[in-house]
Amino acid sequence: MKPTDPKEPPGDPPEPPLTAVLQALRQTSNPLSGEVLALRLGLSRAAVWKRIHRLKALGYAIEGSPRRGYLLVAATEKLLPEEIALGLKARRFTGPVHYFEQVASTNDLAKELAARGAPEGTLVVAEAQSQGRGRLGRQWDSPPGAGLYVSLVLRPVLPPTEMPQITLTTAVAVARAVKRVTGVAPGIKWPNDLLLAGKKLGGILTEMETETDQIRHLVVGLGLNVNNPAFPAELADIATSLALATGRRHSRVQLLQAWLEEFEELYGRFLAREFAGILDEWRSFAVTLGLPVTVRQGPRVIHGKALEVAPDGALLVETDSGEVVRVTSGEIAS
Repeated sequence: MKPTDPKEPPGDPPEPPLTAVLQALRQTSNPLSGEVLALRLGLSRAAVWKRIHRLKALGYAIEGSPRRGYLLVAATEKLLPEEIALGLKARRFTGPVHYFEQVASTNDLAKELAARGAPEGTLVVAEAQSQGRGRLGRQWDSPPGAGLYVSLVLRPVLPPTEMPQITLTTAVAVARAVKRVTGVAPGIKWPNDLLLAGKKLGGILTEMETETDQIRHLVVGLGLNVNNPAFPAELADIATSLALATGRRHSRVQLLQAWLEEFEELYGRFLAREFAGILDEWRSFAVTLGLPVTVRQGPRVIHGKALEVAPDGALLVETDSGEVVRVTSGEIAS
């Protein structure tokens, strides 16, 4: 997984020599002297020292002494490309990774990259967002280092009408990943919200660019509350995090890796026209079906019962009058 940095806004991926120092430290459980590192990597001892201090600034715990050398004690908790790549079992969703301390919106940046020709599998990752958003333009609380704020570029050769199915497929991948890493199975609220104990844990924002009757590119954004210790007063009653729900912190890197791996497998099945099986799994996580719902579509409001999800991803709602309405977009309140 190769770190790449777009021209705007400025990113902060480690340069290759920094990566080389990190890899050398990872390969041994014994301290390495600055002299050994310099000879092995073709750097000066001063250059090694500078890179060691940069790694420390990125959050790596490195012990060092003039006599013994440098020892990597613990990796950073940041979502650096090298950390994401380490042990990632994926072939399609392997980057390049564009890493930032903060961006306005990972989805906006991913869309810019896609428009410039970024390949499928390109990932934008940020420690924080200043203008993170969910569906219908709502703001997504994105405090530094607490959650996953990531966007993935896809280039499926499909008509735009199949985008809702990709959103549902993404949600299954997130639910799988959370259950795999934490042991907690979130519920999915149609079409794109992840819930725990009735509170919002995460959301998916899917946006596409089309030409005639085909998707040119598609960006799938994921916001997941992982280690948030608390929420602003206006969100405290409706939002939760994995840390709040389980009483312990969780690795954001492991969660991101799990999502990429699970999504890659499901996306391959989706492209192979196996969405019916994915939809069955989506139903196993669903918390909307069988319940009364209120659907808001701008000025239009639909009251009824969520019956089922159609093969194309639409929600079927039986209204109070007995009419079955297909819902393809809107805000669901239950």
